Amino acid sequence: MAVGKPHIVLTLDTKEPIELGAFVGVFTSLGNEYDRFIRQAEPDLAGEADLFVRKVRSGSIIVDLIPWLSMVAPFIDDMEKSLIIEKFLRVWKERFESLLSGKGNAPETRSELNDWADAVKAVATDANGSAKIEAVTFESGKKKIRAAFKFKSSDAREVLKAVERQKTLLEKTQHADHRRVLMRFTRSDIGDVTVGKPSGEKVKIEEISDRSLPLVYGSELAEERIKHEIREADENVYKKGFVVDVNFKSIGGRPVAYAITNVHQIIDLPD
Repeated sequence: MAVGKPHIVLTLDTKEPIELGAFVGVFTSLGNEYDRFIRQAEPDLAGEADLFVRKVRSGSIIVDLIPWLSMVAPFIDDMEKSLIIEKFLRVWKERFESLLSGKGNAPETRSELNDWADAVKAVATDANGSAKIEAVTFESGKKKIRAAFKFKSSDAREVLKAVERQKTLLEKTQHADHRRVLMRFTRSDIGDVTVGKPSGEKVKIEEISDRSLPLVYGSELAEERIKHEIREADENVYKKGFVVDVNFKSIGGRPVAYAITNVHQIIDLPD
């Protein structure tokens, strides 16, 4: 079955006119996220990942975005290119939902957070608008939607709130004593604890000390993510490593407790 050149269709359905900066921001943010996705998922295609606007249609604002890789990279057939576009949209959807839920692979850097704010502003400022993104190909002359995601104005406004919360947290974590160090549990507790107070748990961070020290949660987001792994994950928390930002509390220059401000990644440790 012949597969035509894959592309992305963006539909903005708003009751009120869209401010020009917000309109342009949607395309800029999508392009930046697409570039990040290609650099991670298809590094051989990095530098060939631009998005181009092919057509703006009447009615609701409907825009066809053509990924540059669909016009280049002759060593990749159209089917594989369409799979790349489909995967990009699914990753985009997951990151959107991670901002709504506060869980998962949420954006971490200021530039990423700014892009996500731009992605939703055009819809967030409308009373009852929506946006839809589709990964589309034409197979044997017929349009085929390989993946799609739609969100409403209320979702967009929640994402903007989440972006602001993440920015506030980022301001705090930028002053961490140690960034992206590996932490593992030596004693855990399923109970809740007030941020900034000792948790009753102990962890070891070998880059700082060979001793297990009491754990303090330095932010609500860090506590939520770690407690989720302790309470709900299928795997044993003692077999997991947490890549974290940490401030340490000390007496006479000797660490006596770790205050975790951010969790970047959770990995499985070797036996």
